[in-house]
Amino acid sequence: MTRYFLTTAIDYSNGEPHIGHAYEKIGADAIARYRRMLGDDVHFLIGMDEHGQKVEQTAAQLGVEPQALVDTLAEKFAAMWQRLGISNDQFIRTTDAMHKAGVQALIERIFERNPDDFYEKAYEGWYCVGCESFKQDAEIIDGKCVLHPTRTLEWVEERNWFFRLSKYASFLKALLTDRVEFLQPASRRNEMLALIERGLEDVSASRSRLQWGIPFPRPLSTGERQTTYVWFDALPNYLTATGFPGDGGRAKWPAQLHVVGKDITRFHSIIWPAMLKAAELPLPERVWGHGFVLLGGERFSKSAGVRLDLDEAIAKYGADAFRYFLLREIPFDADGSFSWEQFDARYNSDLANSWGNLTSRVIAMVEKYRDGVVPSGAREEVDRSAAEDIEAYHAAMNGSRGYLLHEGLQRAMSMVTRGNEYVQTMQPWSIAKRDDEDGRRALDHVLSSLVRQLARQAVVLAPFMPEKAQEAWAQIGGPGNVGDQRFGDLDSLDATGWAVKKGASLFPKA
Repeated sequence: MTRYFLTTAIDYSNGEPHIGHAYEKIGADAIARYRRMLGDDVHFLIGMDEHGQKVEQTAAQLGVEPQALVDTLAEKFAAMWQRLGISNDQFIRTTDAMHKAGVQALIERIFERNPDDFYEKAYEGWYCVGCESFKQDAEIIDGKCVLHPTRTLEWVEERNWFFRLSKYASFLKALLTDRVEFLQPASRRNEMLALIERGLEDVSASRSRLQWGIPFPRPLSTGERQTTYVWFDALPNYLTATGFPGDGGRAKWPAQLHVVGKDITRFHSIIWPAMLKAAELPLPERVWGHGFVLLGGERFSKSAGVRLDLDEAIAKYGADAFRYFLLREIPFDADGSFSWEQFDARYNSDLANSWGNLTSRVIAMVEKYRDGVVPSGAREEVDRSAAEDIEAYHAAMNGSRGYLLHEGLQRAMSMVTRGNEYVQTMQPWSIAKRDDEDGRRALDHVLSSLVRQLARQAVVLAPFMPEKAQEAWAQIGGPGNVGDQRFGDLDSLDATGWAVKKGASLFPKA
């Protein structure tokens, strides 16, 4: 069994979960569920980034202690991911004691392995609290951070510990050039290569004015004790979650895949690999930088007032329909737009009228013509066509071409379309009128093929819509849980003898 350690970015604790958070978690969850159905031993990690200046400021504005704020938000995020069916195996918080110990152990390991990689430096520059990072001139437009145009940049002057990132420029360039799969899609890799070409600046590893965070393990030469800079606190969560620095961490690390937003690609593909190299630890295998969900052409942003009520979106048609729409409509390698009109259209056309209606019709015919028991029937051309779709589905999902979840979902839905076309072409209700042996065999053949098609559809759609796929699987009499099925068994799948039982409509029409 192949080990597969998958992570998402940990969510920052200064506001409630929004659609951008949901898009990333749903996408990563589809990958995790897909890998499990391949037979991999998956460990899926998500969590909360709970330190830093933004948290400190937000807590002060609300008149609460930072710990109380992050405790409340952690509960809200965990509840939202449960509601959306996110199948994470672990939920890490950077306020966890084991994480704090792991961060300090990682920093000490860098001191020990490469003692010149940390040094003291007096620094001044523009700091974006929204990004929790210092901004270079290219990242500032009209005096504002390009990612947080409503926030006022702060001019910061202090003496900190710095990490010698510039030392690793050649290493990072070779990493991105020689291992093209390390950072995808290609547009993200090209951006990072251009950044390296412009010259990497060393980065702050500690802050002097920040109280809410993990103490930096070594004092400055003046004796001053500082707090670990938030990105040196947040990024190691992927490593500390494995139990680092204990022996168990060696068995679980490195991660096979980090799924993150394109706005934090630099931290995950430049700073994080450099930190690991400095600590003489293995690098993650891949980083995937997805795009943004837009509303009216603008990125969702609480501070900019571009928002959508996540509870309202889920409540409209249910969690699985919401999952379907996001991953069908928003390419996982680019930006895409959310609109209520398109949500309605996708729900009615793809789910209610296509997959839901096909499932209902087939079950009704098996109940009417064969007393609810699926007859036997030979495989035919439609099975071979499905095999072609399934091959393309895997190519979109397994990482060989990146993680093109939207293409995988398109291929799954083309199987549904073919099923509806098969019904119209074969017209089993007409065959049923024939009162002879050939007619009965022909009807058995058609009904068997249709249920077999529904079974395949439920399996390939399970990573995207786990609850609805299970409902469909149970209604056609599939054994056990559809999520426990293995893609390797699809070719030999046989529904003969299954007892169908029509249930509630999968997708009631809006």
